[in-house]
Amino acid sequence: LAVAANDADMMIREKAREKKAYAAKLLEFFHAADTSGDGKITFLEFEAFLADPRVSTYLSTLELDAHETENLFAMLDDGDGCVTAEEFVEGAVRLKGVARSQDVVSIMHDSTRLHKKVDKLQLSIEGLITRL
Repeated sequence: LAVAANDADMMIREKAREKKAYAAKLLEFFHAADTSGDGKITFLEFEAFLADPRVSTYLSTLELDAHETENLFAMLDDGDGCVTAEEFVEGAVRLKGVARSQDVVSIMHDSTRLHKKVDKLQLSIEGLITRL
């Protein structure tokens, strides 16, 4: 039992180290893409940076798909038209691997719940309209 606990602790430390190294690579990528040096990446900066095939290949080594540049930028952006280093790193970590699958399942679940509520609301409105 003690050996298993030690193995689990070692695996946890290794995962934390990997995550920290991944975040450092993402931050390095962000700073290279921030050609204006203002701490934010605009869509134009992002698109121009990814136009270099070496850059898009490097991004794919980070397990991010650069083929849909506009879509990727939109997923990272909080809506203000710029992506900060924090948004970039946090968003990229969310888009990577297993987390992406869990997010899709969560969104599907939320969508189903929302659909049921909309259906109930529609029935209520239809009932009110028939009473008028």
